[in-house]
Amino acid sequence: MAMRGGLRAAECLYATAMRARNWRYDSGRAEIVQVDVPVVSVGNLTLGGTGKTPLVEWLARWYRAQGVRVTLVSRGYGAEHGARNDEALELEQRLPDVPHVQERDRVAAARLAIEEFECQLIVLDDGFQHRRLARDLDLVLIDALEPFGFEHVFPRGTLREPLTGLRRADVVALSRADMLTADERARIASRVRRLAPRALWCEVAHQPRRLLAAAGQEQPLAQLAGLRIAAFCGIGNPAGFRHTLQNTGAQIVDFREFPDHHAYGRQDIELLTTWANSLDVEMLVCTSKDLVKLQTDRLGRRPLLALVIELEILAGRDKLEARLAAPLSTDDREANDL
Repeated sequence: MAMRGGLRAAECLYATAMRARNWRYDSGRAEIVQVDVPVVSVGNLTLGGTGKTPLVEWLARWYRAQGVRVTLVSRGYGAEHGARNDEALELEQRLPDVPHVQERDRVAAARLAIEEFECQLIVLDDGFQHRRLARDLDLVLIDALEPFGFEHVFPRGTLREPLTGLRRADVVALSRADMLTADERARIASRVRRLAPRALWCEVAHQPRRLLAAAGQEQPLAQLAGLRIAAFCGIGNPAGFRHTLQNTGAQIVDFREFPDHHAYGRQDIELLTTWANSLDVEMLVCTSKDLVKLQTDRLGRRPLLALVIELEILAGRDKLEARLAAPLSTDDREANDL
């Protein structure tokens, strides 16, 4: 009872602070800085993983296909001082022609991206609660497993801010929509329309495409069917990764979870090696974010491969692409500045 009361009090304080902060920006009391190129933000309403990285990659590829010079900007959560975090390492590997600036001050990062890379558009990663940098489009992912953060703000639930904040969104995308029935998706969409009536609704899935070794060699996904494997990850939503892995037809003998953005050290590698050697499995599988930090193709006697996951838009693609194209129009951008 005392713990519940403490969580309720902490939630109230945190929610009040977030409302006050948002009010300062909404009322003009806090400065919102406009930079010289369009900014498209990808974010979420809850703590933990909603699959932002595949969406960031998809957006960067979409804009590059339109001939737009894109730079990614992010804060760099989980990175050691002066180093890149796991998301940046993964995106650098998969988007070698797209620069990525990581900096706590994202306004400074955006200005650097424009000056150094002459970019024409910035994709701001994990930017929904970052209000200081103006954006032309706010895309918010909500996760099918728990779309509304257990109905409570952190620490009582997993909401980063009260649900009313969703009204700022221009696009709301249901992540891992393939895990729900049509009726379940419709119920979530109906509630989102009440919270964010002007937002476009999309449904997306994270589809496994291939296996990747640390040295860059790719292997077909089909070989996982019926294979006895062990898997592990250090991401925000391990249940989502496990679900995706199960859909490949692999037999998951054992599964280990590490904290999000986990920095694998020597002791972790020794423990994983001992664990792998103790199991009757043919392969170890992790996420791309884990593999870029481990940089090894074996753990003990077992080969280690990453499951490469890509975004697939299940509903709302045409309208989404129209929204994405709008910031590229000079006329539209100038109208927004007036």
